[in-house]
Amino acid sequence: MNSTPLSTPLTAPATTPVAAPVAVESDLQIAGDILSVQHLLQPAREHPATVAEFVGLARSIAANRAEWEHLVEYDATTRWYHRLRTGPGYEVWLLSWVPGQGSGRHDHGASSGVMTVLDGELTEHGPRRGPLTLGAGAQRVFAPGYAHEVVNDALDGAVSLHVYFPGLTEMPMHSCSPARSEALSV
Repeated sequence: MNSTPLSTPLTAPATTPVAAPVAVESDLQIAGDILSVQHLLQPAREHPATVAEFVGLARSIAANRAEWEHLVEYDATTRWYHRLRTGPGYEVWLLSWVPGQGSGRHDHGASSGVMTVLDGELTEHGPRRGPLTLGAGAQRVFAPGYAHEVVNDALDGAVSLHVYFPGLTEMPMHSCSPARSEALSV
């Protein structure tokens, strides 16, 4: 049994360790992906008003293939798109992507959005991370000014749904493509 009294002070080490730099974590690292927290997701309302309700709108449209599947066209010369729906303060777009097609690096001006992959696979190149592969059912939420590039790197066509709120009024293109800059840095 140790007979050292509890009030005996401990001696400090001879050298003081240097603290490691603290990494700043993103909201996603701290809280996790909000789209995977089912109780935060809300069913679509007739007139969505919150991000969760717009996510619910995108999910309900995605689940109703009869509403959009017959409209999809693939165009090898340009990206095909179709405005599927509008509502007070938002619009819903359906896009198709043949292999190799991409959006170019862009943002959505003052609009926030929800992107949902309906069929196939798309790759998103964002500003602070490497490429993110998104399969059917995957969703991404973005705020105004968020710049990214979306590309179909797969061998098959892809279809995506985009909800913009407020409705998309501008889509500024950026001069540097993340996909190209990654390829050039090899």
